[in-house]
Amino acid sequence: MGFWGFFIILTVISYLVSIRFQNKFKQYSMQALPYGISGKQAAEMMLSDYGVRDVAIVPARGYLSDHYNPTTKTIALSPTVYSGNSIASLAVAAHETGHALQHKAGYFWVHVRSGLVPMAQLGAQISSWALLGGMFLLNAAPWLLLIGILGYAVSVLFSFVTLPVEFDASRRALTWMQEKGMLSGQDYQKAKDALKWAAMTYVVGALTALASLAYYIFLFMGVSSDD
Repeated sequence: MGFWGFFIILTVISYLVSIRFQNKFKQYSMQALPYGISGKQAAEMMLSDYGVRDVAIVPARGYLSDHYNPTTKTIALSPTVYSGNSIASLAVAAHETGHALQHKAGYFWVHVRSGLVPMAQLGAQISSWALLGGMFLLNAAPWLLLIGILGYAVSVLFSFVTLPVEFDASRRALTWMQEKGMLSGQDYQKAKDALKWAAMTYVVGALTALASLAYYIFLFMGVSSDD
């Protein structure tokens, strides 16, 4: 199987994992908790339990747009999570709160990821045109492709550094839910399942990006060896 066959398989897997996660989220969003608590309230409880007083919880626009912003110290929760009373809303809200706890604790990979943000943004801007231009001018200006590779490599590195950050945030969320007695038995396993599939979207995304980077490198090396 050649590179393109491998890349197509990774792309298909990435798509299937994304669909699987969305289906899981929808499924668990319809399973209400036995007690009335929204995602916003769960995040507030978790922050309070860990003594975090300087993080705000705000509504976000869009489906699955949940995120934590360390610059503004805000946990933004999508409408379904912010006001929802379900296993999915609890799991996602606790996961995003886990990112706030990482920030407070000075989690190593959060600092690494934050340091890479400016370079990753610049790399993405450079690689978007340099890779395209390098493909068209492969023989005339191979250096352009090299610039694109270097810029894209930073984005790929950022994707892999994100993995431990995401897995650790889910670990913190699950630990809190279990210790707090928020979920038990099958409900706890469902929350764990939802977070697992969310993490898998990051894993396959990083692997697909790595495969693309490898292709560009092999392409550049092929041109260089012909010179």
